[in-house]
Amino acid sequence: MVPEIRHARRIRLCGAISTPAISGSTPGALVIVAVVTDTPTTGGPGLPQERRLVTAIPGPRSQEKLERRQRLVAKGVGTTLPVFIEAAGGGVLVDVDGNSLIDLASGIAVTSVGNSAPAVVERVLEQTKAFTHTCFMVTPYDGYVDVCEHLAELTPGDHEKKSALLNSGAEAVENAVKIARVHTGRDAVAVVDHAYHGRTNLTMAMTAKNMPYKQGFGPFAGEIYRAPMSYPFREPVEISGEQAAERAIDLLEKQVGAANLSCLVIEPILGEGGFVVPAEGFLPRLKEWTEQNGIVFVADEIQTGFCRTGDWFACDHEGVVPDLVTTAKGIAGGFPLAAVTGRADIMDAVHVGGLGGTYGGNPVACAAALGAIETMREQDLPARAREIGVLVGERLTAIADKHACVGDVRGRGAMMAVEVVGADGRTPDPARAGAVSAQCHEQGVVTLTCGTFGNVLRFLPPLATTDALLTEGFDVVSAAFDATA
Repeated sequence: MVPEIRHARRIRLCGAISTPAISGSTPGALVIVAVVTDTPTTGGPGLPQERRLVTAIPGPRSQEKLERRQRLVAKGVGTTLPVFIEAAGGGVLVDVDGNSLIDLASGIAVTSVGNSAPAVVERVLEQTKAFTHTCFMVTPYDGYVDVCEHLAELTPGDHEKKSALLNSGAEAVENAVKIARVHTGRDAVAVVDHAYHGRTNLTMAMTAKNMPYKQGFGPFAGEIYRAPMSYPFREPVEISGEQAAERAIDLLEKQVGAANLSCLVIEPILGEGGFVVPAEGFLPRLKEWTEQNGIVFVADEIQTGFCRTGDWFACDHEGVVPDLVTTAKGIAGGFPLAAVTGRADIMDAVHVGGLGGTYGGNPVACAAALGAIETMREQDLPARAREIGVLVGERLTAIADKHACVGDVRGRGAMMAVEVVGADGRTPDPARAGAVSAQCHEQGVVTLTCGTFGNVLRFLPPLATTDALLTEGFDVVSAAFDATA
């Protein structure tokens, strides 16, 4: 069982695991270095794993580069923390001013194995020396097939599987829908409240949150239907996972009709929607219903997959076996790669030429994926994610005990979050969440917010990080809550 924390006011840990002692440093402690003669020119795990601030954040060199960015980069491309990074490794990012920042974001769950992980770098260098591209649809190569073999082995279920490799999470979700539609001969697609599935036209329609993802970009693709999610903290009355599933099923059967649904696409733990962990039993009941009605169950494991939640995939926690799984983010250690993996008969429903793309399964990205998976296996990163979940969960619970604005502590493994609320204990407070995150940034800790209401602080540290960095990082998070009280 994977350690899991949810409900700050009703904390419960699922599973037994020994809790290591946490040696705290002084809250808000800051290492000041007066002069930096050289800044790192290489990254990787050889970087000193320390927080070090030598300038304000952002520093003068980053500010100069930001002026250039504003002239040349489209305004619609946002930036969370305005520093320019020149080296990274393990659990730190080093900017052009020599500041070393604690990374609690992993590039949004991408660099789980750490930046420039040795196995990733070695395989990428070897591949680039051999060739960088042929297009798998023109002339194939082993790396693509090797990645598909690992996906068949690692994704949930022992049935025969096949994969198609792509470039991004949104592309993977869109192709999963295409495959499901061809396989079933049906058009309708079901998703859930608070979902996030991407920024293409179809995946924007599947994504719940309007701003900034959908505003002004319509009209969107049709035949997308939304059902209520199991969101324990925001349920009007406490209900079980099975009851929440029946609520969703009832709506879909009445408003869409099970016979019209090609697929149900769902994140086992919501990502951008607020790291919402559904109540136990929600996913298994939905899977049972889809099986009974010939609906393809698609698990969007783009943010949760590849060890992030303490299992190889979040569906493993309750033994849910999806028909199709979409992956990206952590699959390739920072290189653009995504996949749809699923039951061979479903994957093979599409006619030859119906799947693919010029860059899908690029040989260099495949090499990176093989290096990342090798690292995950050798270092047992699912176990490391569970350890991180215990450490971070204890720190967040302590913050919740001190600050009433933390309405909920939730997550699993190295995918943890707090929901920030107002004085009534329920109204979303995005301003406070943003203020806490900004304080962390000023003190050299990279944090992210998320959630439909913008009031969730999420934490996605690299699985390669150290306990010392995590402890210091959450000292800063705790101090940021104090400073914004």
